[in-house]
Amino acid sequence: MTASPRLRIGISQCLLGDHVRYDGGHKRDALLADTLSRHVEWVPVCPEVEAGLGVPREPMRLEGTAVSPRIVTITTSVDHTAAMQQFSARRLRELERLDLSGYVFKARSPSCGIGKVPLVNAQGVETLEGVGLFARALMDHFLLIPVEDEDRLHDPQILKDFLKRASDYRRSRNHV
Repeated sequence: MTASPRLRIGISQCLLGDHVRYDGGHKRDALLADTLSRHVEWVPVCPEVEAGLGVPREPMRLEGTAVSPRIVTITTSVDHTAAMQQFSARRLRELERLDLSGYVFKARSPSCGIGKVPLVNAQGVETLEGVGLFARALMDHFLLIPVEDEDRLHDPQILKDFLKRASDYRRSRNHV
């Protein structure tokens, strides 16, 4: 009997230690980069770099409404929403072909956060109602795919549940 192949899971690239963040740094997560790498095949994505923004780059935030947020640079107010939407549409088509079984996002990121992302509303008040633009696009495109952020995966039960959901998701698609 052969062992089943490792789960293929998308991940925010900075979590693997790649220097892709706005400040030229990373947010390497040892649990993901070291421990979990033995059990899953990561598919790294950095939406901001892949959308054509450089490293380093001006930090960005979400502005507007939770329903229709924009991703805007903090100091110069350059709106990168259209570029992020175009990138997302293209990258999601590519990810379809890779048969992902789940996705791990960078918490609180204006492109990758799956919830509680800071969002500045029309009154200039920061709320935690945002969802990162790429994360929202991915969750809308792959409606049933299991997603988590790296913060939550440090809870052993949440990690176990995520891996089970990812395995079940792969099985449901492959009818195995």
